[in-house]
Amino acid sequence: MSTIGSMIRQRRRSLGLTLQQVADRVGCGRAYLSMIETGARATPAEPLLATLEQALNLEPGQLIDAACWEATPRVVQRELAAMRQRDERAAALARCLIEKGPNLDALLESGMLHRFIEDHAANLDDPQPLRMRVPVINDVAAGVPRDFTDLDYPAAVADDYLPCPDLGDGDAFAARVIGDSMEPLYHEGDVIVFSPAAATPDGSDCFVRLERDHETTFKRVFFEGEDGRLIRLQPLNEKYEPRIVDREDVAGMYAAVYVMRRVGR
Repeated sequence: MSTIGSMIRQRRRSLGLTLQQVADRVGCGRAYLSMIETGARATPAEPLLATLEQALNLEPGQLIDAACWEATPRVVQRELAAMRQRDERAAALARCLIEKGPNLDALLESGMLHRFIEDHAANLDDPQPLRMRVPVINDVAAGVPRDFTDLDYPAAVADDYLPCPDLGDGDAFAARVIGDSMEPLYHEGDVIVFSPAAATPDGSDCFVRLERDHETTFKRVFFEGEDGRLIRLQPLNEKYEPRIVDREDVAGMYAAVYVMRRVGR
């Protein structure tokens, strides 16, 4: 499930509305609405969510239901997310079986069937049944922004999966770091897990998707300007210069929650 902020942003942009236009409709400040969208502020109260639903022509209760989900205990979220992920993989496998018919050679070569069986066999005796496996979907540049693709896989299906404990976000994904602009904290080749459900307050290390050409980059983010409209994409490596972008140019911003790397680097 998308976070409330991303739901609001996606709907607002699909309607062709600016932050200021929506803020005027609901009677709040533009900067406050912007921080709701990016997760820099706590979930708004129910009356404001109901007003936003009306302003954005959403189904009554859609944002309120999302707020209830975010308030659900993490242990319950993890269990539901793991169940959802298994169902999605089963559905994706079923689609492949239907498409390929009696000729399963390509499916067997892809390894999808083997991974699916392996996952479900492991679930029978797994002492940590709430452990999630997040899809490793692509690389993220720790340098200049670069093109991003999900390789046209169905949701929760990828070439590789990463076991990740204590994560209650069914939309979480992982990406390998390219470049050295986030040294010394992150290294090229590290696999970072990002969570769309996690908040992105000032100073968060984030996978940032830029609106133009769907470029992506991995940087520490800071909100600047009187209304927080500008976002500074700050490298940790002093060799690289920061980049300032407008909030309107940011299509998505997802916080890093785990780093997977070989010990002894």
